[in-house]
Amino acid sequence: MNELQLDVESLDLEANGVARHEGKVVFVRGALPGERVLAGIVRRKPKFDVAQTVDVLRPSSTRVQPRCPHFGVCGGCSMQHVDAGAQMAIKQRALEDQLRHIGKVAPQTWLAPISGPAWRYRHRARLSVRDVPKKGGVLVGFHERASSYVADMRECHVLPARVSDLLLPLRALIEALSIRRRVPQIEVAVGEGADGGEQIALVLRVLDAPDADDLERLRRFAEEHRIEWWLQPKGPDSIELYCDADGRLARDGAGSSLAYALPEFGVRVPFRPTDFTQVNARINEVLVRRALRWLDPQPGERIADLFCGLGNFSLPIAARGAGVVGIEGNPALVERAAANAAFNGLGERCEFQAANLFAIDGQRWRALGRFDGVLVDPPREGAIEVAKAIAADDDAKPTRIVYVSCNPATLARDAAVLVHQGGYALRAAGAVNMFPHTSHVESIAVFSIGRGE
Repeated sequence: MNELQLDVESLDLEANGVARHEGKVVFVRGALPGERVLAGIVRRKPKFDVAQTVDVLRPSSTRVQPRCPHFGVCGGCSMQHVDAGAQMAIKQRALEDQLRHIGKVAPQTWLAPISGPAWRYRHRARLSVRDVPKKGGVLVGFHERASSYVADMRECHVLPARVSDLLLPLRALIEALSIRRRVPQIEVAVGEGADGGEQIALVLRVLDAPDADDLERLRRFAEEHRIEWWLQPKGPDSIELYCDADGRLARDGAGSSLAYALPEFGVRVPFRPTDFTQVNARINEVLVRRALRWLDPQPGERIADLFCGLGNFSLPIAARGAGVVGIEGNPALVERAAANAAFNGLGERCEFQAANLFAIDGQRWRALGRFDGVLVDPPREGAIEVAKAIAADDDAKPTRIVYVSCNPATLARDAAVLVHQGGYALRAAGAVNMFPHTSHVESIAVFSIGRGE
């Protein structure tokens, strides 16, 4: 390995240090801005190199000892070596840079970052499963960093403690199954049970059907560890509950009680373990509260919730007395959002529609009718067609838009359309630390019509 001494200038969006050697950019894994490191080149490209930190010769004041013994090998976290406050500052700076460079916009007000528990926060995870005889048998965990191999994980400090404690028992369980080589992943979802306590659901991806002995082992595991088992023979929509946390089989009438609560709004949201829900339940509570504070829905108003999913924002908006039109591309989610509204006694204020928001145009947008406000919560691809449609509507623009983003680059692109073409002011923006110890940047932005407002 060719080793170099490098002075690190900044961090990229993947939390790699950025340095230069003889005019060429070097991305240095495990290095922080202001540090001098000894790094070994692991990959050469025509325009840049990738290196791994071998030794830190001059450490940054923000460097801390990683809590997890698997850090650096496991790809689940990339920033455990960075002080929590510095992590938040890095994410806020990433948002600022994207808005400035891509969107050519800046908010009138920078919001205080939304942060919360740094550990045991991850209520959703996809664990890979591999039978690796050379490493002693079955491995269950995240992939190794920048690799397709499964990390040899024995604990995880971002997963809830009960889930972390299941990593080794799950290895032993899979080892004992007849289909041990036909189980590629286990999806984890954590919510609240009917009694308000923590409820864990595990979805076993099965390429072959488990036999009777396998099923009995799963049932006993569920009973012992107080988890629900779901089986997934095909895509995410094929999942079926096998047994509940008491080991009772679904065929005998057992059901799932998986849900999450938004107590401030008196809302409880049932979900299936493969449905999209936010990874960090505590941060989600604060995010919904702040989004509604800026959206300020009033009784009698009509609000659009775009990419509404299960109703994470729709239900609280309706609870404030406004009428909501929730739009989502997945018809199955639309049905479950409507069911959730009815479950919470909000069905009369909620209307849900299935529509492809990536293909919406001005005509389709106007056909939806006038909205007083809009909540947008798109996937990483952003909402460019939505932004164009709103910007082009000269007759009935919503007075305020709250945009929740999981990708600052697409947020910045869409903000440019709303501001430069639609005449909106970017009132406020700020980072949200939904995924502590990772480079993922969640954010919230607030727009209002009229540059002087």
